Parts: sequence; C-alpha cells; structure tokens
Amino acid sequence: MQKEKLPFGLLESGLEWICRRRVSQTSGQIRLPGLISRVEVFRDQWGVPHIYAENVKDLFFAQGFVHAQDRFWQMEFQRRLAAGRLSEIFGDFTVSTDYWMRVLGLRRAAEEETSLIQGEDRAILNAFSAGVNAFLGQQRLPVEFSLLRYQPEPWAAEDTLSWSKMIAWMLSANWESELLRQKLIDRVGSEMAGRLELDAEDSWPYVLGLTDLLGFQERLSQLARPWTGPTAGEGVGSNNWVVAGSRTASGKPILANDMHMLLSHPPIWYENHLVCGDFNCTGISLPGIPLIVAGHNGHVAWGFTAGYSDVQDLFEEHLQSTPGGGVDYEYQGEWIPAEVRREEIRVRGSASIFRDIVITRHGPVITPLLEGESDAPLALKWTAYESSGGTFRALVKMNRARNCLELREAMRTWNIPTVNVVYADVDGNIAYSLIGKVPIRRQGQGKVPVPGWTDAFEWIGYIPYDEMPHLYNPPSGYIATANNRVVSPDYPYWLGWDYVNGDRAERIIEMILEQPVIDVAYIKKMQRDQVSPSAQTMAWVVSRLHTDDLRLKQIIERMRRWDGTLAVDSPEAAIYEALTRETLNIILSRYLGELSPRIRGRHLHEVAGSNIWGNHTWEWLRRELLRDDSSWFDLGNGETRDEVLLKALNSAVDLLTSELGPEIENWTWGHFHQVRFNHILGRVKPLDAVFNRGPYPIGGDGNTIWATASLLDRMHSSDGMVGPPFRFIADLSDLDHSLGVLAPGQSGEPGSPHYDDQLEAWFNGEYHPMFFRRDTVEKNQQSCLELLPW
Repeated sequence: MQKEKLPFGLLESGLEWICRRRVSQTSGQIRLPGLISRVEVFRDQWGVPHIYAENVKDLFFAQGFVHAQDRFWQMEFQRRLAAGRLSEIFGDFTVSTDYWMRVLGLRRAAEEETSLIQGEDRAILNAFSAGVNAFLGQQRLPVEFSLLRYQPEPWAAEDTLSWSKMIAWMLSANWESELLRQKLIDRVGSEMAGRLELDAEDSWPYVLGLTDLLGFQERLSQLARPWTGPTAGEGVGSNNWVVAGSRTASGKPILANDMHMLLSHPPIWYENHLVCGDFNCTGISLPGIPLIVAGHNGHVAWGFTAGYSDVQDLFEEHLQSTPGGGVDYEYQGEWIPAEVRREEIRVRGSASIFRDIVITRHGPVITPLLEGESDAPLALKWTAYESSGGTFRALVKMNRARNCLELREAMRTWNIPTVNVVYADVDGNIAYSLIGKVPIRRQGQGKVPVPGWTDAFEWIGYIPYDEMPHLYNPPSGYIATANNRVVSPDYPYWLGWDYVNGDRAERIIEMILEQPVIDVAYIKKMQRDQVSPSAQTMAWVVSRLHTDDLRLKQIIERMRRWDGTLAVDSPEAAIYEALTRETLNIILSRYLGELSPRIRGRHLHEVAGSNIWGNHTWEWLRRELLRDDSSWFDLGNGETRDEVLLKALNSAVDLLTSELGPEIENWTWGHFHQVRFNHILGRVKPLDAVFNRGPYPIGGDGNTIWATASLLDRMHSSDGMVGPPFRFIADLSDLDHSLGVLAPGQSGEPGSPHYDDQLEAWFNGEYHPMFFRRDTVEKNQQSCLELLPW
C-alpha cells in the first residue's frame, strides 16, 4: 500500500520542530581541539557575537567556529557555487550554473592565490579554517544537510578565497557591457549606439567633481528639478557618504554606509565583533571569510560601494584544433598551444558531464557560455586572475589602522574588486579612495571586444596607487559615492564607462546641502529617503502634457502635484514606474527589437554578474525626456516626445486599471514592488514556508537612497531584488553608539529567534546599537559561550 502523503501543514510543523532542535549552542562551555587558550563569545539580543580572545590565532579560530554555527549551510552553498559543484547535491537543475563557474575558473584562481599567501595572513586563514572544521567535528549540522542527505567536506583556505573571487565577479559589469555594445553597433551602427549612452561631460554627479554650489544648482535646473537648499555661500563636494565635523552637531564626522546586494535568506553579510589585545574591530563580515569587511575599530570607520571601474576585457581569438585534441591560438603571427582543461561536473542521480575549457594568454574562452551571443571565440581577461593575496593583506591592515592616513596606506595592496571607500577617524579627518587594480591599455578603452591575435590592445600596467582618485578633508566638508562616475573628463587615466546613473548620488548631495547641521537622526532620515530624481523629472515633463482625454487629465494633474517620493502606498509612484516601462518598451522595441530586454537589464544567466545597462537606460531616458526634439521619439511617422508619452501613459493606465480597478487610490506601488527573502531550498514546496520570508510590499526603487532595485522590463517583482541587507551609521564622536540593522536577521538557522528578528526594524528604518566597549557588551549580553582548549 502506498504511504499517504502528509498535508503541507504537518510537514511544515515537523520541519520547524527539527530546525529548532538544530540551533547551535550559544551558552555554557564547549571544548575544541586546536584552541590555545580560553575564548569568550558574548551574544547580544540580536544574536551578534562579540568574540574576546587572548591571541590572534584563537580569535580567528573562534570567528570561523561562530560563522559556522550561524551560517554553515550558506558557507557550504557559497563554496560549491564558486567551485562549480552544486550539481553534486542538487542534480541536473544546476548543471548550467556549474558549467559557468568551471569556465570562469574562480576556484582555480583561488587555489593559485592561496599558494601565494604566507606569514600572518596564511596563519589567519588556517586558524579560521580550523575553527570551521572544529564546528563540523562537534556540532549538529544545519537542517539543510539532512534534507539533502549528504555530509560536507572539511573547510580549507581555498574555500575562503574562492568566495572572495565570487564577490568580485558579482560586482563586475564590463564584459557583458562590451558584448552588448558590440551587438548594438552591429544592429544600429556606432553613431546611434553611442547615443544610447551618456559620456562623462553630461550633467551627472561624479565623486571628484562639482565643487561649486552654483554649478550644482544650475545642473538641477537643467534636469527639471527644484532646488530648496542653502544659498550660494555654502560649499559643495561630491559623492557614499561621510560628513565632516564642520557640518555635524557633534563636531565629529558621521559616516553612513549601505551596500546593495541580493536581498536573500540568509543575508550576504554577518555582523561580528572581534577583540584581541589592541585588535578591536566591529562591523560586518562575509560568512566564510575572516576579519571585518566594513565597520569601525574604535579609531577609524569605513564603508564601501562598488567602483565599477573597467577591469575586464573580451579578446577575440583565432583558434585552431591540433592533432591529439589540442587547441592553438594565434598571437603576433605565431600559433601557441592553449591550455585545455578537462572538467568533470558530477551530477547527483545522473552520469557525470565532461567539458573541455580552453584558456589563452588572455584568459578562459567564454563563448560556450554565451548561447549565440557571439560567433567569434572570446577570451575573458580580468584582474581577478592576476591577484596575489593583496586584497586579504589589505583587509588585515585595515582592521588595525588607527587613522585615515594609516587606512589609506593599508589599502595599497588591494586588488579586487575595485571599490569606493569612504572613511573617517576620531581625530576628525574624512577621506575617500578608489582602490583596486585598474588596467592601462596600450590603445582603446575596452568598450567592445578587441582582437587578441595582436598586442595592440594588451594591458601594459595598472594605474599607480598614488594616482588613483582620492580625497582627504575636502573643503566641502563631505564626500559621497553611489556607484556613479568617479572623475571628470580631465582625469589622465581611463577608469571605465559602466557606472550606475547618478540619481542616488544626486539626492545624497542635495539632502546634505539642505541641512545646515547634520546629526545621526538626519542620517537615518537620509537612509530612509525614497525620493527619485528621475521620477521628479518625469513628473515635470508629464505635468506639461496636453490632452482632451479626461482619464489622462486627472493623472497629469496628480503628477503635477507629486514630489517624486516612491512610497509603498503611492499611486503616483506606480504610475511613474508603469509609464517609464511603457515608454522604454515603445521606443526600444521600435529601434532595438529583441535586444530591448537586455538593454533594460536582463541577464544572460543568473550567475552572469552585473548587467549595468539597465542603469544606463534610466540615465538615457531622463536625458531624452528633457529634449523636445529628441529623434528617439520618432517611431517612424514623425511622432513627438509628447505624443509618445501620451501613448505610453494611456498604456500604463490600462495596465493599472486592468490589475487594480479604476480607482486611482488603489494603484499602490507596493502592489507591484515587493521583496521576498528567498532561501535556496525555498524554491521547493513546502520548504518555502519554512525557509523564505515574504513577499512584502516595499517602496523606493534602484534610483532612491532607499534602494530596492528590480528589472526594468517588468512591473511585478519580488524575487531577485537588490538592496541594502545591512545599514550602518557611525558617529565618530561616540563609536560605542554606532548603529546597524541586518535583514532578515543574523542567523541562518530557521529555528533561531534571530532568523528574521530584524525584518520589522529594517522596513521601519530602525537600527540596533553596535555595542563596542567591553562593559557595554557584558551589560547587554543575552548569552555567553566559553570556548576552551580540548
């Protein structure tokens, strides 16, 4: 007799019961082989571990142990993803992802880099790995291992570094932009393709520019935005943000940071506090990687945004097969043997799949991944293949820096990824640096694939560190970055073309200048801000449309009164977003056809990295809306901008009416714009009810400071939203009261109270204190775990 299937409700209850029994021990004592001395781990009411050790080796051993306690399934998934080994546990479902990772070779690059790391850095890596393996030897494994029925392998230093390579890949955009530019040129010609992008001379904010207030006011006027800030007597700087003491209530700098990544469960970040002697650092770490990535150490605070410098190039190769199954590539008139790697992708429940991967002097040939995107063999050259442990060395030194000048020197060896760093110290200094290796090309700018059989386009070095963009105590009294352009056209080196549009940077600058004296409460308000500069421009243009259609007239009047806030319950926000998508669809489908979804940001593959073109498209549309005579609005019959906008507005209203009815008040942005914090196992019912959280209506979009980015080619969105899992504020006058919030929660264990206990605070713009002094930590502890030598 066939066993009767249990209802989902009983299965969910059973899974939840199992999950609660798997929660790691956080109080009492645990004896572990490999420890030298006693370690104390205090956890506060948000589950954040504060680790106190007597020596550095034990400190990072304990960090590895604690990471594994709260996030080992996430660490396991991450190392398998980077190594291209997911199919060993998931079967056929992940073969294409594994193939991508094998071709990219992140694990190979990590193994090569691991062999180069020596001394203290290697000791830290080894101690961290030993701590993870101590967990595997003594603790109950997370429930995911029971559901998938397998045992994990020991942790190794290569696992740590492979995930750092994956982070760099996730923040890379150049290779796909090159591919898309070439396809655009092939379709519409170089002149028309060029008009789809803005060059550095257009009126958009860049980090090291806009130093006079009148220029900023004039630019806002050109973009059809009101200016309500201070008079021209004030100064202006540029763009993440840190505000100097001359602008704050405390007289010391205030730094704010929120790094935008996929909103998922567990979150990509893990909050941690590490203490050993004079080593005292708190902030966020990456599960599986030791140290603190961003935060403060009692002397200096720092935060990152992606720099998006051009660190990747595609080289078209001439290849030929050789007897015996080899491959040669042409270079400088000679045929040189390529490296051919035979990769075995083991597939659970099926036979292994074997693939040959060809590697030239420029890197792996990635054409097999591109599914008809290119007929020519294209090799990927990327700085991540040439690193030497410099990023890890930099992070060790950054955790110990005592002021801004020391932090700048610590970052000298940083290789990948290129990032904007804003930082401040307790002495009152503020600074900015773009860090990471940025190549210098013999010729060209790496905007499209180039011939690989000649040395004409080779990299001939990297921009010297001391000549990379940098600011130290600028007269403006603030610095801000938001993935936007970094330098003006007169900068002597080429940094790239693939930046995010300037809306968020523009709004950050505007809000700083609107407030004569800034305090932490105002920084909180800034991080909650949902005003879109692009929406304000669109509303201004729409408010000047003329029509006899009574239905559209009332929409136009509402847009005339709207301030551009993309609130979750706002009908105007929904109208704007629908109108933007309809306008882009009408124009881009007419001129670009099947390329239109890609230009609006759709990826080639879920692990393909960042497709920056969706951001280019926002930027491009905003510019064209302000040009009455823009030729892009001519759909073939001499249509004007206003005619196209009315057509798009009519379509947008039809869409909103068909879904939500005729009452405009019911057209809320949150109906379409929702976030779901997905767990990888939550793709399967009934596991989704146990592991996932959401969907939840949410305001903002990718152009607001409260960043919640979704694809331009669709209105509905809940999966795959990008935003800030962690928000951080540091007042350098009192670092013991720094603030943070991590969504959904600190723990990756569904049975833990900290699995989703920060969600409400995150949605409400609230924070928790990041306890720093030992007396404060002990006073607020919820549990204390002693780790003792075996």
